[in-house]
Amino acid sequence: MMYPEQAQGKPPTAPTAAPKVTFGRRTPSGRYISYSREDLESELGSVDFNNYHVQFPMTPDNQPMEVVPVDPFVSAKAEEHYVSSSLFTGGFNSVTRAHMMDKVTDTNLSRSAAAKASTCAVEGCDGKVMCDERGEEMLPCECEFKICRDCFDDAVKNGGKLCPGCKEPYKATDVEEVARIAKERKAITVPRISASKAGARMERRLSMMRSMKGGTSEFEHNRWLFETKGTYGYGNAIWPEEDEVGHDGGGDDRHAKDFVSKPWRPLTRKLKIPAAILSPYRLLIFIRMVVLVLFLAWRIKHKNPDAIWLWGMSVVCELWFAFSWLLDQLPKLSPVNRATDLSVLKDKFEIPTPTNPTGKSDLPGVDIFVSTADPEKEPPLVTANTILSILAAEYPVEKLACYVSDDGGALLTFEAMAEAASFASVWVPFCRKHRIEPRNPESYFALKRDPYKNKVRQDFVRDRRRVKREYDEFKVRINGLPDSIRRRSDAFHAREELNAARLHRENMDEPIVKIPKATWMADGTHWPGTWTQPNIDHSRGDHAGIIQVMLRPPAEDAVFGTPMDESIGGDGDGILDLTEVDVRLPMLVYVSREKRPGYDHNKKAGAMNALVRASAIMSNGPFILNLDCDHYIYNSQALREGMCFMMDRGGDRICYVQFPQRFEGIDPSDRYANHNTVFFDVNMRALDGLQGPVYVGTGCLFRRIALYGFDPPRAKDHSAPGCCSCCFPRPRRVANEDSSASRALRMPEDDDEESMALSSFPNKFGNSSFLVDSIPVAEFQGRPLADHPSVKNGRPPGALTIPRDPLDASTVAEAISVVSCWYEDKTEWGNRVGWIYGSVTEDVVTGYRMHNRGWRSIYCVTKRDAFRGTAPINLTDRLHQVLRWATGSVEIFFSRNNALLASPKMKFLQRIAYLNVGIYPFTSFFLIVYCFLPALSLFSGQFIVQTLNVTFLAYLLVITVCLCLLAILEIRWSGIELEEWWRNEQFWLIGGTSAHLAAVLQGLLKVVAGIEISFTLTSKSAGDDNDDEFADLYVVKWTSLMIPPLTIMMVNMIAIAVGVSRTIYSVIPQWSRLLGGVFFSIWVLAHLYPFAKGLMGRRGRTPTIVFVWSGLIAITISLLWVAINPPSANSQIGGSFSFP
Repeated sequence: MMYPEQAQGKPPTAPTAAPKVTFGRRTPSGRYISYSREDLESELGSVDFNNYHVQFPMTPDNQPMEVVPVDPFVSAKAEEHYVSSSLFTGGFNSVTRAHMMDKVTDTNLSRSAAAKASTCAVEGCDGKVMCDERGEEMLPCECEFKICRDCFDDAVKNGGKLCPGCKEPYKATDVEEVARIAKERKAITVPRISASKAGARMERRLSMMRSMKGGTSEFEHNRWLFETKGTYGYGNAIWPEEDEVGHDGGGDDRHAKDFVSKPWRPLTRKLKIPAAILSPYRLLIFIRMVVLVLFLAWRIKHKNPDAIWLWGMSVVCELWFAFSWLLDQLPKLSPVNRATDLSVLKDKFEIPTPTNPTGKSDLPGVDIFVSTADPEKEPPLVTANTILSILAAEYPVEKLACYVSDDGGALLTFEAMAEAASFASVWVPFCRKHRIEPRNPESYFALKRDPYKNKVRQDFVRDRRRVKREYDEFKVRINGLPDSIRRRSDAFHAREELNAARLHRENMDEPIVKIPKATWMADGTHWPGTWTQPNIDHSRGDHAGIIQVMLRPPAEDAVFGTPMDESIGGDGDGILDLTEVDVRLPMLVYVSREKRPGYDHNKKAGAMNALVRASAIMSNGPFILNLDCDHYIYNSQALREGMCFMMDRGGDRICYVQFPQRFEGIDPSDRYANHNTVFFDVNMRALDGLQGPVYVGTGCLFRRIALYGFDPPRAKDHSAPGCCSCCFPRPRRVANEDSSASRALRMPEDDDEESMALSSFPNKFGNSSFLVDSIPVAEFQGRPLADHPSVKNGRPPGALTIPRDPLDASTVAEAISVVSCWYEDKTEWGNRVGWIYGSVTEDVVTGYRMHNRGWRSIYCVTKRDAFRGTAPINLTDRLHQVLRWATGSVEIFFSRNNALLASPKMKFLQRIAYLNVGIYPFTSFFLIVYCFLPALSLFSGQFIVQTLNVTFLAYLLVITVCLCLLAILEIRWSGIELEEWWRNEQFWLIGGTSAHLAAVLQGLLKVVAGIEISFTLTSKSAGDDNDDEFADLYVVKWTSLMIPPLTIMMVNMIAIAVGVSRTIYSVIPQWSRLLGGVFFSIWVLAHLYPFAKGLMGRRGRTPTIVFVWSGLIAITISLLWVAINPPSANSQIGGSFSFP
C-alpha cells in the first residue's frame, strides 16, 4: 500500500473520469510494490532496468494457454471477496489504492460462522469437504452427505460409485459435473446483470421506475419481465410445493397455494388522547392565559411608589415569563399517541403473494450510521457493542448495512471494529436462535433479572455459558488493543531504525535518515490514518480517506450454520448448534473521510454527509438510521416499528421518524433530570400532533431523498396552513412556488422533467455519476406499496425482491472519491443537501429545513424502548451539555434558520415551537433578575407590590393552581411521573441561571464581535469509592458556570437572615413584606437544592473553592448592605425592642 501525495492547488471544477484503482502490496520492510501496468512500465523505463532481460525457455509449461471464459457469477463472488479483504485509501489529487490485507488484527479470527470449513462425515476421516472455486461446499449426493475429495474418489473407484451415507449410486462421478450440479442447485431466481459497465449499473431498476410513470398505478408485469429478464416460476402465481407432489407421479395430490385476497389494513393507528383529559387541559390553558392577561394589567396599573425600581424589574420579568410560557404551551394543544402493527407489516412484505411468489422480503433497505471521533473519549468497547446490536437487529439481513464513521482515523477504532465483526459471527446467530433482548452483549450479560425466564430451548443454558465465555475473551482483546498496537509499532519502528543504521554503515557517505515513528497495522504496513505520534499526512486533521468492508454483503438466500464442535460435546465444528439458524451477517463498512489542512470539515455534520454519499454508492438504502456510538438498539424490532410509518398510506410525505432517547446508568433520583422525560414524553408527543417532532441528533430514521433536499411528493396539492390550523383548518391554497423560502428540489414527474432535473444534479450533489444515478433509485424504493386505491405515489408489490448488485472495486473507489475533502466544493452539501452546517446543533437545523419544505415527521414511542444510551450524571458535565444545546439555539436565533423567517409551508404552531427553540436561552436574563428580586426585597424592606392585598393573592393563587392542574393533566396523558416533572422544573432554573446565560453571552459576542468563548474545566475533585456505580455523580469539577447559581443561593440565604433580623428588631414590623420575600426566596432555594447537593459531593466533602466563593460573596453583600442602609444613631439594637 502506498500513501497518496498531497498536491497543492485547487480541486478540479469539471467532472473528472472514473477513479483509477491501483492494486499492490507492501513488503515486510515497508516498501510498496505496485501491480499496475503504468507503474510497472515507469519502473522498467528507468535507468536501472534498461539492460535487464529475462528469458523463459520454451517448455511445455510455458506454452500459450487457451483463454477459458469465467462465469460472471463466479467472478462477481471473487470480486466481492477481494473487496472485503482490501483496505481502500485515497483522496484529493491522489490515486485510489486498494491494499490486500493479510490480516486485520493480531488474533486473525474467522469472520463468519458460515465460513468455517466442514469436515468429512466418513468415519475415521477428518479431511475438509470438497469446495468449488467460490469456496462453497460441493455435496455430490442428494442426501447431502458431506465428503472430502479423497473419500469421494475412493467411493467412485472402489466403493461401487455408492454414497457412503445413503448407499445410493452417485448421479455424477466427475468432479466438474458435481460442481455444475451444485451450482444449479444453489442458483437464484433472478439472474444478476454483469457489472462490467459502470454506466449501466442502475438501468435495470430505473427501467422499473419508468414503467410505473403513467396515469394508473398498475404495475406492468410483462414489461418488467422483458426489461429485467425476470421469471415468475411456472408461468403463473400458483405452483406446487416441493413436498406436496404425489408419490405416483401424476400430481393428483398437489395443492395450490392459498392466495386469498385479504382486506386492506393500515400499518399504524393514531391513538387520540381521551377527551376527558384533553378538553380540561385545553380549557385550563385558556383560563390561565386570561388570568395572566388580567394579572399583568393589574400589575401595570398598581405600581409600588415606595420601590418603583423593584416594581419595574418584576413587571418586565413577568411579562417575559408570560410570553415564554405561551411559546412553550401553545404547541401542546394537540398531543397524540401512535401505535404500529408489526403483523400487518409482515403480511404485506414478507408473506408469499401473487406479486411476490417466493415470499422474499419486500422491505426497503436501511443504512445505519454510527459516528465516533475519539477512542479516548468514546471507548471502542462501547462502540463495538453498539455495532453488535445493529448487526443482530430483526430486519432482513440482505437489506441492512452498517457504516461506522471514524472521524479521528484511529487504528484503535479500526481494529476494534474488526474484532466486533469477528465476534458477530457468534453473537448474532445466538441472538437469533434464542430471541435475545437486548442485543447489546454488555447490557445483556449485565441484566439483573433472571436470564433463563421464558426460554424454551433446552440448550439455552449451555449456549449462553459459551457465548459469555467468548464475550469475556472479546472484551480482553478489545481492552488490550492499545497496548498491542503500541508494542507492535515499537517493534516495527525498532526494525526500521536497525535497517536504516545498517544502510548507513554500508553507505557511509549518506547522512542518517531519521525514521518517523509510525503506527503499524497487524499485517506489517503503515496505518494510513492518524498515527499515535502525528506526522505529515498522518494527523487528526491531515490523513487520507479510508474505506474497509469489514463484512461483505450477504447472500440473498438464507445460509444455515453448522452443528456444535465435537470437542465440546457435539458432532460439528462450531461452539453452538446453528443448523436451524441463518448465520448471514449484514454488511459492515468502516469509513474515515479524508482530512487536509485548510479545509473546513464541519465536524459531525460533515462526517454524516460523507456517510450519506458513500452509502448511496455502496448500498443506497432508501432509509437512513443514525445513532451515536453510545446509543444501541435496545428493541430488535425498532427498525420494523419505524418502517410501519414510512410504508403506510401517506408515508411518502414523512421525512423522518424520531424515536425517544432513553438512558442507562442514571442515578435513581435523577438529580439533574438526565432522563429529560418532560421533553421526550410531553413536548415531543405534542409536536407529533402538529407537523412532527424536532430532530434530536440520534435515534432517527430518515428518508434519504428528504436529506437530499427534495420537496415532499404532491407538494402542489397541500396548502399553506394558517393560524392554528391544527384546531381551525383553513381552506387549502397552493403555496407560492416562486418565493425564495420555498425554493427546493422536486422529484421529476415525467421523463422530460427528469432529464432536466438530472442535468442539474451535479451542481447540487457533486460530479459523481454513481451518486446522481442512485437518487431516483432511492426515491422509488422508498415509496409505500401501491396496494390500495388511496395510496398515491406507491410502488408495485414485489419490486424490491431483486438482489442487489455485487460490490466491486470500482464501486468502493468511487466511494473513496466522494468522501474526499474537496468533493463538497461548489455544491450544496451542508447548505440545502444533507446535514446543515453552521450550527453547533446541526440536528435541529436539519429537521427545521425539512419541515420548512413541507415535510412532516413522526414520533414513534414503542412499548419496549427502541434505543438506549448513556448520559452524563455529573453536574459539571451536565451543565456543559446544556451549554452546547443552548449555544446552538442562540446561533439558530441569529441565523436565517430563525422560525420568524419560515416559509408558508410550515404550520403556525410548528413555527411557534421552533421559535421557542431559538428564544428559550434568553429567558436566563429575566430568570436571574427574578431570582435576585426576593433577596433585594428582603435587603430593602420593600416588596414588588405595595401591600399583599386580596387581589394580588387571588391572582397568584389562581395562576399557581392552574399551573399545578396543567402539570397533573400532562402527567396523565404523557405517562410521566410527578417526581420527573419536578426534577425538570428544578433543572430548568439551574440551567437557566448558568448554562443558558453563558450561551447567550457567547452567542452575542460571536455575532457582534466575532469572539468565541469556551467554558472549560479548571479543577477536579474525585471520590474514593470506585465500586459505586454512580461514583461520577459525586465528582465535583469546578467550572465558571457554577458562579451565577452559587451567588443566587448565597445571596438569598443571607437575605432571609437579614430580613428576619430586621423585622424582629424593628419598631413596626412589616410581616407582610417579610413573608412575601421569604416565600419567594425559599421558592428559589428549593429549585437550587439539587445544585447544592452536587456541590457538597459525597458525605458533605465540599471543595475549598466553594467555601472561598461563599465567604467572598457573603462579605461583599454585607458591606454593600451596610453602605446602602447604615445603622441609625440609636444605640439600642432594634429600636424599642428588647429581650425580656
